[in-house]
Amino acid sequence: MTALRYATPSELYANFPQLREMTQLRPREDETGMEFLHRLNESQTPEEAVTFTAFAARPKMSVWWGYECLRNLRADFSGHDRELLEKIARWATSGDTDIRYDIMRTALFAEKRTAAVVLGLAAGWAGPQIAPNDPTPVPAQRTPRAVNSAVLSALAQCNLANRPHHLAKLLTLAESLFRAY
Repeated sequence: MTALRYATPSELYANFPQLREMTQLRPREDETGMEFLHRLNESQTPEEAVTFTAFAARPKMSVWWGYECLRNLRADFSGHDRELLEKIARWATSGDTDIRYDIMRTALFAEKRTAAVVLGLAAGWAGPQIAPNDPTPVPAQRTPRAVNSAVLSALAQCNLANRPHHLAKLLTLAESLFRAY
């Protein structure tokens, strides 16, 4: 099973109009995901590589990638956020639906919308439904939008002088999704 939703960035953009609204660059027809990721990173708005990756990966992989990004960007999480991130990591490795429901409940009732809480919402939306008694399907763009928001929010809180270094770390993490699958 692949970590990516579609074989090419062109297919991804064709199926997610929301992504077209969030990025300026468009993939070329013959461009691979890795090539497009690098072109985004070299553009005037390299943060679009974050947005592309959040949408390109399947929901569970997108959340895992977001978790790794947050973990690499910040170390000063509150106790509540650390606890939530630990649950996200457990869910990402196990896929346990009850853990995902617990993550969603915790994120929905959090006092503050931190990057970790937004990533928790992304995890909650990464399944077919957000609660055991809610048959409404989750829109496909919910998880990647939340992952994108969580990662960019954590990046925005980093020292501006270190931003290129941090973006390079995020790109390396993203490359693993495009390379390994």
